[in-house]
Amino acid sequence: MKALTYHGRHDVRYGEVPDPAVTSPTDAVVRVTAAGICGSDLHIFSGNGFSQDLGYTPGHECVGVVVDTGSQVTRFRRGDRVLVPASVGCARCRSCAAGFTARCEHATSGTDLCYGVSSKLPGSQAQALAVPYADVNLVHVPESISDEAAVVLTDNAPTAWYGCRRARIQPGETVLVIGLGPVGLMAAQSAFAIGAARVLGADLVAERRAFAATLGVEPVEGEDARAAIRDMTDGRGPDAVVEAVGSDATIQLALKAVRQAGRVSVIGVSQSKAFPFHMGLAQVKELEFAIGLCSVHYELPPLIALTRAGRIKPEVVVSHRFALSEGPAAYELFAGRSDGVRKIILDPTR
Repeated sequence: MKALTYHGRHDVRYGEVPDPAVTSPTDAVVRVTAAGICGSDLHIFSGNGFSQDLGYTPGHECVGVVVDTGSQVTRFRRGDRVLVPASVGCARCRSCAAGFTARCEHATSGTDLCYGVSSKLPGSQAQALAVPYADVNLVHVPESISDEAAVVLTDNAPTAWYGCRRARIQPGETVLVIGLGPVGLMAAQSAFAIGAARVLGADLVAERRAFAATLGVEPVEGEDARAAIRDMTDGRGPDAVVEAVGSDATIQLALKAVRQAGRVSVIGVSQSKAFPFHMGLAQVKELEFAIGLCSVHYELPPLIALTRAGRIKPEVVVSHRFALSEGPAAYELFAGRSDGVRKIILDPTR
């Protein structure tokens, strides 16, 4: 089959790879109809991957149709339309049984928990994907939810919802979202759905701030983001901050901008091994700080319900669509943040 493969910094190629197959009675194979490029895929593309492997297929966001199942798969059959959650559960431990796949008790490393970050679990930017423990790791997609919305629901939307939930947003509060890529835009939608009265949005890219404003977000303008946030909140600071970038600078901004006794929730992927956490600042401000990885399975049920009801619209974050064969160019566009890019969908059927 055709797929994208990663071969080093800024080197993603389109070509032939072996067809996925059912190798265990609990497996399934999904024909991919739409796949996403995630912000964390850009870490890999920039050479800061999560393993040293080369030649594997990246991607952990897709929707498709079941084309084969193992003999022990009972919840899905050929022809079912499904989304594949980015996080992978083992289906055997207590954490995964409760939906907390990011806490899998049988995972030996982070590469066990996600598709497309190493050779261990080939990714979704391909014509088909093998899914282990399919009864746990597939989700039926209601007909009313489009492929584009479903792709966003595999990772970006659950991560955003998780971040807002961990920020303990209360109705009527003011929330700051740092980073207005797909996760940040979904965090803004989630904050409003939970009941935030105001959502402020900070991002270095003016086009992203402008688009966020169409969703009701108040963009943070000017070179001094902290000063602007202070002015926008009458000197008080936001009640909660959802950080969706993962850089040291943006996490520091979150800690400094939030109000006294506020809450900071970091969902941006951070690879920092020596973050200069200012314990004195956190203690004096009496801050709550949360950071973690989303267990997609746990967060999905309310998001599917909210999407079906029209309370959130995951599909609006999608800006570009490419054939899978155009994947290398799509990566370059996404990495350059040009042409108003927010979320890219790859179509393996074209």
